[in-house]
Amino acid sequence: MRLLFAASEIFPYAKSGGLADVADALPTALASHAEVARVMPLYGFMPKEGLRLHESFSLLVGDISYKIEILCKDSHAIKDYFVAFELLSATQKAYGNEQGDYANNDLRFGIFCAAVVELAARLKVDILHLNDWQCALCALFAKEQKRSFKTLFTIHNLAYQGVFERSSLERLGIDASYFHMDALEFYGKVNFMKAGIAYADAITTVSPSYAKEILTPEFGCGLEGFLKLHASKLSGILNGINQELFDPSKDMLLPCRYGSANMQEKYKNKVELLRDSRLKDPRKPLFVMVSRLVAQKGVELLLESIEELLAQKLNLYIIGEGEAKYRKKFVELAKEYPNFDFFEGYDEPHSHRLYAAADFLLMPSIFEPCGLNQFIAMRYGAIPIVHSVGGLKDSVFEEEGKCGRGFVFEKQTKKEFMEAIKRALDLRSKRAAFDAMRAENMACDFSFEPSALEYMKLYGSLL
Repeated sequence: MRLLFAASEIFPYAKSGGLADVADALPTALASHAEVARVMPLYGFMPKEGLRLHESFSLLVGDISYKIEILCKDSHAIKDYFVAFELLSATQKAYGNEQGDYANNDLRFGIFCAAVVELAARLKVDILHLNDWQCALCALFAKEQKRSFKTLFTIHNLAYQGVFERSSLERLGIDASYFHMDALEFYGKVNFMKAGIAYADAITTVSPSYAKEILTPEFGCGLEGFLKLHASKLSGILNGINQELFDPSKDMLLPCRYGSANMQEKYKNKVELLRDSRLKDPRKPLFVMVSRLVAQKGVELLLESIEELLAQKLNLYIIGEGEAKYRKKFVELAKEYPNFDFFEGYDEPHSHRLYAAADFLLMPSIFEPCGLNQFIAMRYGAIPIVHSVGGLKDSVFEEEGKCGRGFVFEKQTKKEFMEAIKRALDLRSKRAAFDAMRAENMACDFSFEPSALEYMKLYGSLL
Protein backbone atom coordinates (compact mmCIF):
# COMPACT_ATOMS: atom_id res chain seq x y z
CA MET A 1 0.00 0.00 0.00
CA ARG A 2 1.28 3.46 -0.94
CA LEU A 3 0.24 6.28 1.34
CA LEU A 4 0.69 10.06 1.09
CA PHE A 5 0.13 11.90 4.39
CA ALA A 6 -0.70 15.60 3.90
CA ALA A 7 -0.55 18.21 6.68
CA SER A 8 0.01 21.95 6.99
CA GLU A 9 2.75 21.38 9.58
CA ILE A 10 5.11 18.52 10.38
CA PHE A 11 7.65 18.42 13.21
CA PRO A 12 10.54 19.31 13.04
CA TYR A 13 10.01 21.46 9.91
CA ALA A 14 7.13 23.61 11.23
CA LYS A 15 5.06 23.44 14.41
CA SER A 16 2.32 25.56 15.95
CA GLY A 17 0.53 22.79 17.86
CA GLY A 18 -0.13 19.09 18.27
CA LEU A 19 -0.85 18.49 14.57
CA ALA A 20 2.89 18.78 13.82
CA ASP A 21 3.70 16.10 16.42
CA VAL A 22 1.04 13.77 15.03
CA ALA A 23 2.30 14.34 11.47
CA ASP A 24 5.74 13.32 12.72
CA ALA A 25 4.81 10.29 14.81
CA LEU A 26 1.86 8.65 13.02
CA PRO A 27 3.51 8.34 9.56
CA THR A 28 6.66 7.01 11.27
CA ALA A 29 4.58 4.26 12.88
CA LEU A 30 2.72 3.60 9.60
CA ALA A 31 6.03 3.19 7.74
CA SER A 32 6.41 -0.26 9.35
CA HIS A 33 3.24 -1.39 7.54
CA ALA A 34 3.10 0.60 4.26
CA GLU A 35 5.14 2.70 1.84
CA VAL A 36 4.69 6.17 3.35
CA ALA A 37 5.48 9.68 2.12
CA ARG A 38 4.49 13.03 3.62
CA VAL A 39 3.74 16.40 2.07
CA MET A 40 3.46 19.89 3.58
CA PRO A 41 3.88 23.52 2.49
CA LEU A 42 7.34 25.04 2.19
CA TYR A 43 6.99 28.21 4.28
CA GLY A 44 9.32 31.18 4.07
CA PHE A 45 10.79 30.58 7.54
CA MET A 46 11.86 27.00 6.78
CA PRO A 47 15.51 26.30 5.91
CA LYS A 48 16.09 24.99 2.39
CA GLU A 49 19.31 23.10 3.18
CA GLY A 50 19.05 19.40 2.39
CA LEU A 51 16.08 19.83 0.05
CA ARG A 52 16.29 18.97 -3.62
CA LEU A 53 13.91 19.73 -6.48
CA HIS A 54 11.73 16.71 -7.21
CA GLU A 55 9.69 18.21 -10.07
CA SER A 56 7.81 21.33 -11.09
CA PHE A 57 4.54 21.85 -12.93
CA SER A 58 1.92 24.51 -13.60
CA LEU A 59 -1.60 24.45 -12.20
CA LEU A 60 -4.54 26.46 -13.49
CA VAL A 61 -6.50 27.58 -10.42
CA GLY A 62 -9.38 29.92 -11.19
CA ASP A 63 -8.16 31.89 -14.19
CA ILE A 64 -4.52 32.03 -13.11
CA SER A 65 -1.66 29.64 -13.84
CA TYR A 66 0.61 29.00 -10.85
CA LYS A 67 4.09 27.53 -11.08
CA ILE A 68 4.44 24.83 -8.45
CA GLU A 69 7.73 23.40 -7.27
CA ILE A 70 7.88 20.13 -5.37
CA LEU A 71 10.99 19.74 -3.27
CA CYS A 72 11.86 16.60 -1.37
CA LYS A 73 13.99 15.14 1.38
CA ASP A 74 14.59 11.50 2.26
CA SER A 75 14.01 10.93 5.98
CA HIS A 76 14.78 7.36 7.05
CA ALA A 77 11.90 5.16 5.81
CA ILE A 78 9.81 8.18 4.78
CA LYS A 79 10.19 10.63 1.91
CA ASP A 80 9.07 14.17 2.69
CA TYR A 81 7.73 16.45 -0.05
CA PHE A 82 7.34 20.23 0.18
CA VAL A 83 4.99 22.30 -1.98
CA ALA A 84 6.39 25.72 -2.92
CA PHE A 85 4.81 28.63 -4.76
CA GLU A 86 5.03 32.35 -4.16
CA LEU A 87 1.79 32.96 -2.21
CA LEU A 88 2.42 30.04 0.12
CA SER A 89 6.16 30.24 0.56
CA ALA A 90 6.79 33.96 1.03
CA THR A 91 5.38 34.20 4.56
CA GLN A 92 7.40 34.05 7.76
CA LYS A 93 4.55 32.38 9.69
CA ALA A 94 2.39 29.46 8.65
CA TYR A 95 -1.09 30.93 9.06
CA GLY A 96 -0.90 34.58 10.09
CA ASN A 97 0.92 37.32 11.94
CA GLU A 98 0.23 39.66 14.87
CA GLN A 99 -2.63 41.27 12.91
CA GLY A 100 -4.43 37.92 12.51
CA ASP A 101 -4.77 35.22 9.85
CA TYR A 102 -3.44 36.01 6.38
CA ALA A 103 -6.26 37.36 4.20
CA ASN A 104 -5.26 35.08 1.30
CA ASN A 105 -5.21 31.80 3.26
CA ASP A 106 -8.04 30.57 1.04
CA LEU A 107 -5.79 30.87 -2.01
CA ARG A 108 -2.64 29.70 -0.22
CA PHE A 109 -4.16 26.46 1.03
CA GLY A 110 -6.57 25.98 -1.86
CA ILE A 111 -3.68 25.97 -4.33
CA PHE A 112 -1.69 23.79 -1.92
CA CYS A 113 -4.56 21.26 -2.02
CA ALA A 114 -4.64 21.29 -5.82
CA ALA A 115 -0.88 20.64 -5.86
CA VAL A 116 -1.17 17.80 -3.34
CA VAL A 117 -3.82 16.04 -5.44
CA GLU A 118 -1.61 16.36 -8.53
CA LEU A 119 1.40 15.03 -6.60
CA ALA A 120 -0.62 12.10 -5.21
CA ALA A 121 -1.65 11.13 -8.75
CA ARG A 122 1.95 11.37 -10.01
CA LEU A 123 3.18 9.23 -7.11
CA LYS A 124 0.44 6.67 -7.86
CA VAL A 125 -0.62 6.45 -4.21
CA ASP A 126 -3.45 4.26 -2.96
CA ILE A 127 -4.47 6.47 -0.03
CA LEU A 128 -4.23 10.24 0.47
CA HIS A 129 -4.55 11.01 4.20
CA LEU A 130 -5.67 14.61 4.80
CA ASN A 131 -5.45 16.59 8.03
CA ASP A 132 -7.59 19.56 9.11
CA TRP A 133 -9.14 22.34 7.03
CA GLN A 134 -5.88 23.32 5.28
CA CYS A 135 -5.96 19.99 3.41
CA ALA A 136 -9.74 19.51 3.20
CA LEU A 137 -10.23 20.74 -0.39
CA CYS A 138 -8.05 17.84 -1.58
CA ALA A 139 -11.06 15.55 -1.04
CA LEU A 140 -13.27 17.68 -3.30
CA PHE A 141 -10.60 18.07 -6.00
CA ALA A 142 -9.86 14.31 -5.99
CA LYS A 143 -13.56 13.50 -6.39
CA GLU A 144 -14.05 16.08 -9.14
CA GLN A 145 -11.04 14.82 -11.08
CA LYS A 146 -12.09 11.16 -10.56
CA ARG A 147 -8.68 10.26 -9.16
CA SER A 148 -8.12 6.58 -8.50
CA PHE A 149 -6.82 6.91 -4.93
CA LYS A 150 -9.03 7.02 -1.84
CA THR A 151 -9.05 9.89 0.64
CA LEU A 152 -9.25 9.89 4.43
CA PHE A 153 -9.84 13.15 6.30
CA THR A 154 -8.82 13.60 9.95
CA ILE A 155 -10.35 16.33 12.11
CA HIS A 156 -7.84 17.40 14.76
CA ASN A 157 -9.87 20.33 16.06
CA LEU A 158 -13.34 21.12 14.74
CA ALA A 159 -13.16 24.67 16.12
CA TYR A 160 -10.82 25.67 13.28
CA GLN A 161 -12.76 25.21 10.02
CA GLY A 162 -11.26 27.50 7.37
CA VAL A 163 -14.22 29.82 6.76
CA PHE A 164 -13.90 32.39 3.94
CA GLU A 165 -16.00 34.72 1.81
CA ARG A 166 -18.07 33.28 -1.04
CA SER A 167 -15.68 34.89 -3.55
CA SER A 168 -13.13 32.19 -2.59
CA LEU A 169 -14.98 29.74 -4.85
CA GLU A 170 -14.36 31.81 -7.96
CA ARG A 171 -10.76 32.54 -6.96
CA LEU A 172 -10.12 28.81 -6.66
CA GLY A 173 -12.10 27.79 -9.74
CA ILE A 174 -14.65 25.84 -7.69
CA ASP A 175 -18.05 25.67 -9.36
CA ALA A 176 -20.82 27.74 -7.77
CA SER A 177 -22.96 24.59 -7.60
CA TYR A 178 -21.01 23.64 -4.46
CA PHE A 179 -22.39 26.68 -2.64
CA HIS A 180 -25.26 25.02 -0.77
CA MET A 181 -25.74 23.72 2.75
CA ASP A 182 -25.00 20.07 1.85
CA ALA A 183 -21.64 21.07 0.36
CA LEU A 184 -19.41 24.06 1.18
CA GLU A 185 -21.89 26.80 2.15
CA PHE A 186 -21.84 27.82 5.84
CA TYR A 187 -23.99 30.77 6.94
CA GLY A 188 -23.41 32.61 3.68
CA LYS A 189 -19.68 31.83 3.56
CA VAL A 190 -17.45 29.01 2.31
CA ASN A 191 -16.28 26.36 4.79
CA PHE A 192 -13.21 24.34 3.74
CA MET A 193 -13.68 21.80 6.56
CA LYS A 194 -17.02 20.81 5.03
CA ALA A 195 -15.21 19.73 1.85
CA GLY A 196 -13.24 17.13 3.80
CA ILE A 197 -16.33 15.92 5.64
CA ALA A 198 -18.53 15.70 2.52
CA TYR A 199 -16.12 14.34 -0.08
CA ALA A 200 -13.52 12.20 1.74
CA ASP A 201 -14.10 8.46 1.60
CA ALA A 202 -13.64 8.20 5.38
CA ILE A 203 -13.43 10.64 8.29
CA THR A 204 -11.59 10.20 11.56
CA THR A 205 -11.13 12.29 14.65
CA VAL A 206 -8.29 11.92 17.12
CA SER A 207 -10.16 10.10 19.91
CA PRO A 208 -13.26 7.91 20.18
CA SER A 209 -14.94 10.27 22.69
CA TYR A 210 -14.39 13.34 20.49
CA ALA A 211 -15.96 11.46 17.54
CA LYS A 212 -19.15 11.20 19.63
CA GLU A 213 -18.92 14.70 21.12
CA ILE A 214 -18.77 16.50 17.77
CA LEU A 215 -22.21 15.12 16.88
CA THR A 216 -23.69 17.25 19.69
CA PRO A 217 -24.47 21.00 19.77
CA GLU A 218 -22.09 21.47 22.73
CA PHE A 219 -19.01 20.36 20.76
CA GLY A 220 -20.13 20.41 17.11
CA CYS A 221 -19.12 24.04 16.41
CA GLY A 222 -22.14 24.48 14.14
CA LEU A 223 -21.33 21.35 12.08
CA GLU A 224 -23.03 18.72 14.28
CA GLY A 225 -25.94 18.32 11.86
CA PHE A 226 -23.63 18.08 8.84
CA LEU A 227 -21.47 15.53 10.64
CA LYS A 228 -24.53 13.45 11.51
CA LEU A 229 -25.31 13.25 7.77
CA HIS A 230 -21.87 11.69 7.28
CA ALA A 231 -21.67 9.77 10.57
CA SER A 232 -21.56 6.39 8.80
CA LYS A 233 -18.00 7.12 7.64
CA LEU A 234 -16.85 8.77 10.91
CA SER A 235 -14.72 7.05 13.57
CA GLY A 236 -12.32 8.05 16.34
CA ILE A 237 -8.76 6.75 16.68
CA LEU A 238 -6.77 7.87 19.71
CA ASN A 239 -3.50 9.69 19.04
CA GLY A 240 -0.18 8.76 20.59
CA ILE A 241 3.29 10.29 20.74
CA ASN A 242 6.74 9.65 19.33
CA GLN A 243 8.24 7.74 22.26
CA GLU A 244 11.74 8.02 20.81
CA LEU A 245 11.47 11.81 20.82
CA PHE A 246 9.76 11.98 24.22
CA ASP A 247 12.01 9.70 26.27
CA PRO A 248 13.45 11.13 29.51
CA SER A 249 16.20 8.52 29.56
CA LYS A 250 17.55 9.76 26.19
CA ASP A 251 16.31 13.36 25.95
CA MET A 252 19.38 15.51 25.27
CA LEU A 253 17.37 18.67 26.02
CA LEU A 254 17.32 17.79 29.73
CA PRO A 255 19.97 18.78 32.26
CA CYS A 256 19.64 15.27 33.79
CA ARG A 257 18.28 12.20 32.02
CA TYR A 258 16.37 9.60 34.04
CA GLY A 259 13.99 6.66 34.07
CA SER A 260 11.60 5.17 36.61
CA ALA A 261 14.51 3.41 38.33
CA ASN A 262 16.46 6.62 39.07
CA MET A 263 13.88 9.31 39.82
CA GLN A 264 16.37 11.24 41.93
CA GLU A 265 17.68 12.49 38.56
CA LYS A 266 14.18 13.82 37.77
CA TYR A 267 14.32 15.80 41.00
CA LYS A 268 17.60 17.37 39.81
CA ASN A 269 15.72 18.67 36.76
CA LYS A 270 13.32 20.46 39.10
CA VAL A 271 16.23 21.97 41.04
CA GLU A 272 17.73 23.24 37.75
CA LEU A 273 14.43 24.68 36.52
CA LEU A 274 13.78 26.53 39.76
CA ARG A 275 17.31 27.92 39.75
CA ASP A 276 16.49 29.65 36.43
CA SER A 277 13.04 30.85 37.56
CA ARG A 278 11.44 32.98 40.25
CA LEU A 279 10.28 29.87 42.15
CA LYS A 280 11.82 28.62 45.36
CA ASP A 281 12.00 25.35 47.31
CA PRO A 282 12.10 22.30 45.01
CA ARG A 283 10.59 20.23 47.83
CA LYS A 284 7.21 21.78 47.03
CA PRO A 285 5.05 19.98 44.45
CA LEU A 286 5.51 21.60 41.04
CA PHE A 287 2.37 22.01 38.91
CA VAL A 288 2.90 23.01 35.27
CA MET A 289 0.76 23.95 32.29
CA VAL A 290 2.12 23.79 28.74
CA SER A 291 -0.58 25.31 26.56
CA ARG A 292 -1.86 27.72 23.99
CA LEU A 293 -3.45 30.54 25.98
CA VAL A 294 -6.94 30.40 24.51
CA ALA A 295 -10.35 29.86 26.09
CA GLN A 296 -10.54 26.24 24.85
CA LYS A 297 -7.65 25.27 27.14
CA GLY A 298 -9.57 26.19 30.29
CA VAL A 299 -7.62 29.38 31.00
CA GLU A 300 -10.70 31.12 32.41
CA LEU A 301 -11.21 28.31 34.93
CA LEU A 302 -7.55 28.49 35.90
CA LEU A 303 -7.76 32.25 36.46
CA GLU A 304 -10.97 31.86 38.48
CA SER A 305 -9.21 29.30 40.70
CA ILE A 306 -5.71 30.76 40.85
CA GLU A 307 -5.99 32.59 44.18
CA GLU A 308 -7.10 29.41 45.96
CA LEU A 309 -4.63 27.33 43.96
CA LEU A 310 -1.62 29.49 44.87
CA ALA A 311 -2.69 29.52 48.51
CA GLN A 312 -1.69 25.83 48.60
CA LYS A 313 1.85 24.74 49.41
CA LEU A 314 2.92 24.32 45.79
CA ASN A 315 4.69 26.00 42.88
CA LEU A 316 2.97 26.71 39.56
CA TYR A 317 4.79 27.31 36.26
CA ILE A 318 2.98 28.08 32.99
CA ILE A 319 4.51 28.22 29.52
CA GLY A 320 2.42 29.40 26.59
CA GLU A 321 1.54 31.87 23.90
CA GLY A 322 -1.87 33.04 22.78
CA GLU A 323 -4.38 35.76 23.52
CA ALA A 324 -2.93 39.05 24.77
CA LYS A 325 -5.42 39.36 27.66
CA TYR A 326 -4.23 36.05 29.11
CA ARG A 327 -0.54 36.81 28.59
CA LYS A 328 -0.96 40.17 30.33
CA LYS A 329 -2.80 38.62 33.28
CA PHE A 330 -0.18 35.93 33.83
CA VAL A 331 2.63 38.49 33.70
CA GLU A 332 0.81 40.48 36.41
CA LEU A 333 0.21 37.39 38.55
CA ALA A 334 3.88 36.39 38.34
CA LYS A 335 4.77 39.74 39.96
CA GLU A 336 2.17 39.26 42.69
CA TYR A 337 2.73 35.63 43.72
CA PRO A 338 6.18 34.28 44.66
CA ASN A 339 5.10 30.68 43.94
CA PHE A 340 4.01 31.40 40.34
CA ASP A 341 6.12 31.91 37.23
CA PHE A 342 5.17 32.43 33.59
CA PHE A 343 7.22 31.89 30.45
CA GLU A 344 5.66 33.81 27.56
CA GLY A 345 5.96 32.14 24.15
CA TYR A 346 6.47 28.59 23.00
CA ASP A 347 9.90 27.00 23.28
CA GLU A 348 10.27 23.28 22.53
CA PRO A 349 13.44 22.68 24.61
CA HIS A 350 11.99 24.60 27.54
CA SER A 351 8.77 22.58 27.43
CA HIS A 352 10.81 19.34 27.64
CA ARG A 353 12.59 20.69 30.74
CA LEU A 354 9.23 21.63 32.26
CA TYR A 355 7.82 18.11 31.84
CA ALA A 356 11.01 16.68 33.36
CA ALA A 357 10.78 18.99 36.39
CA ALA A 358 7.04 18.67 37.00
CA ASP A 359 5.15 16.62 39.54
CA PHE A 360 1.74 17.41 38.01
CA LEU A 361 0.38 18.74 34.69
CA LEU A 362 -2.81 20.84 34.50
CA MET A 363 -5.17 20.33 31.52
CA PRO A 364 -8.52 21.95 32.47
CA SER A 365 -9.66 22.18 28.82
CA ILE A 366 -13.26 23.03 27.96
CA PHE A 367 -12.90 20.56 25.09
CA GLU A 368 -9.89 18.55 23.94
CA PRO A 369 -10.05 16.52 20.71
CA CYS A 370 -7.19 14.36 21.95
CA GLY A 371 -4.36 16.25 23.63
CA LEU A 372 -0.76 15.07 23.58
CA ASN A 373 0.54 16.82 26.69
CA GLN A 374 -0.99 14.23 29.00
CA PHE A 375 0.97 11.46 27.25
CA ILE A 376 4.22 13.42 27.36
CA ALA A 377 3.70 14.28 31.02
CA MET A 378 3.06 10.66 32.02
CA ARG A 379 6.08 9.54 30.00
CA TYR A 380 8.19 12.03 32.00
CA GLY A 381 6.74 11.04 35.38
CA ALA A 382 4.38 14.02 35.80
CA ILE A 383 0.81 13.11 36.74
CA PRO A 384 -1.96 14.82 34.69
CA ILE A 385 -4.98 16.57 36.20
CA VAL A 386 -7.61 16.75 33.44
CA HIS A 387 -11.19 17.68 32.61
CA SER A 388 -13.02 14.54 31.46
CA VAL A 389 -13.60 15.44 27.81
CA GLY A 390 -12.50 14.12 24.41
CA GLY A 391 -9.16 12.38 24.30
CA LEU A 392 -8.46 13.23 27.95
CA LYS A 393 -11.44 11.04 28.88
CA ASP A 394 -9.99 8.22 26.75
CA SER A 395 -6.42 8.40 28.08
CA VAL A 396 -6.35 9.51 31.75
CA PHE A 397 -8.01 7.42 34.45
CA GLU A 398 -8.33 7.91 38.19
CA GLU A 399 -9.31 4.31 38.93
CA GLU A 400 -6.65 1.64 39.36
CA GLY A 401 -5.99 -1.06 36.79
CA LYS A 402 -5.86 1.17 33.69
CA CYS A 403 -2.77 2.46 31.94
CA GLY A 404 -2.59 6.25 32.14
CA ARG A 405 -3.30 7.26 35.75
CA GLY A 406 -4.12 10.78 36.85
CA PHE A 407 -6.80 12.96 38.42
CA VAL A 408 -10.05 13.60 36.58
CA PHE A 409 -12.81 16.15 37.20
CA GLU A 410 -16.17 15.74 35.48
CA LYS A 411 -17.61 19.27 35.52
CA GLN A 412 -15.62 22.31 34.48
CA THR A 413 -16.14 24.17 37.73
CA LYS A 414 -13.78 25.72 40.26
CA LYS A 415 -15.09 23.36 42.94
CA GLU A 416 -14.36 20.16 40.98
CA PHE A 417 -11.05 21.50 39.64
CA MET A 418 -9.78 22.36 43.13
CA GLU A 419 -10.99 19.06 44.54
CA ALA A 420 -8.91 17.23 41.90
CA ILE A 421 -5.86 19.35 42.79
CA LYS A 422 -6.33 18.56 46.48
CA ARG A 423 -6.55 14.83 45.69
CA ALA A 424 -3.28 15.23 43.81
CA LEU A 425 -1.66 17.01 46.75
CA ASP A 426 -2.89 14.27 49.07
CA LEU A 427 -1.27 11.63 46.86
CA ARG A 428 1.96 13.65 46.80
CA SER A 429 2.04 13.48 50.60
CA LYS A 430 1.99 9.66 50.38
CA ARG A 431 5.38 9.16 48.80
CA ALA A 432 5.19 5.44 48.05
CA ALA A 433 1.80 5.72 46.33
CA PHE A 434 2.93 8.81 44.40
CA ASP A 435 6.10 7.10 43.17
CA ALA A 436 4.13 3.96 42.25
CA MET A 437 1.68 5.93 40.09
CA ARG A 438 4.52 7.74 38.31
CA ALA A 439 6.38 4.48 37.63
CA GLU A 440 3.19 2.84 36.38
CA ASN A 441 2.60 5.68 33.90
CA MET A 442 6.21 5.68 32.70
CA ALA A 443 5.85 1.99 31.77
CA CYS A 444 2.74 2.57 29.62
CA ASP A 445 2.78 2.36 25.82
CA PHE A 446 1.75 5.79 24.53
CA SER A 447 3.24 5.19 21.09
CA PHE A 448 1.37 5.46 17.79
CA GLU A 449 1.73 1.74 17.04
CA PRO A 450 -1.78 0.76 18.24
CA SER A 451 -3.25 3.72 16.31
CA ALA A 452 -1.23 2.83 13.20
CA LEU A 453 -2.74 -0.66 13.17
CA GLU A 454 -6.24 0.83 13.39
CA TYR A 455 -5.47 3.21 10.52
CA MET A 456 -4.07 0.36 8.41
CA LYS A 457 -7.30 -1.54 8.92
CA LEU A 458 -9.33 1.52 7.92
CA TYR A 459 -7.16 2.18 4.83
CA GLY A 460 -7.60 -1.45 3.80
CA SER A 461 -11.40 -1.19 4.05
CA LEU A 462 -11.34 1.69 1.53
CA LEU A 463 -9.43 -0.22 -1.16
